[in-house]
Amino acid sequence: MSDWSLRLARPEDAESMPAIEAAAGAMFARVDGLAGLAGTHTVSVERLQRYIRKGHCLVASVGDAMAGFLVNEPFRRELHIWEFNVHPDFQRRGIGAGLLRACLIDARNSGFHAVTLTTFRDVPWNAPFYERLGFEEVTALDAHPRLAGELAVEADHGLPADRRCAMIAFLD
Repeated sequence: MSDWSLRLARPEDAESMPAIEAAAGAMFARVDGLAGLAGTHTVSVERLQRYIRKGHCLVASVGDAMAGFLVNEPFRRELHIWEFNVHPDFQRRGIGAGLLRACLIDARNSGFHAVTLTTFRDVPWNAPFYERLGFEEVTALDAHPRLAGELAVEADHGLPADRRCAMIAFLD
């Protein structure tokens, strides 16, 4: 039996999310070439609340403490993960995998055909983690203009384009 639980996020949860995002983001300071580039900015509470109101965002808790969260947004028949973090104090307990699996189940049950995201292809807790849970790298970005556009925006914001990738998990 696990010591954590999952539930749909509520708008008031957004207040706690930036601190978790910042703590998890600090881990990028230890990755060659990413210190100061990745994990340095958090999503605003207002933006998080907008995503939460769309109904598919998840929160993981250990007791009364929020341990992690997954924030996503519907795009037609796909659900896109914008932010996914587990506080370092609660990592290595299966919480991240639990959040992601719950997201995939919710997306499938809600009629989405795929879940998408962008991530670092060479950071162990990024693309390799997602691959273990059924995601694959999108190599034909011309067939996925929304994801290509998101990668371009990330590059414009200083993230190294050669290390970023889009990923997809098909649900059908």
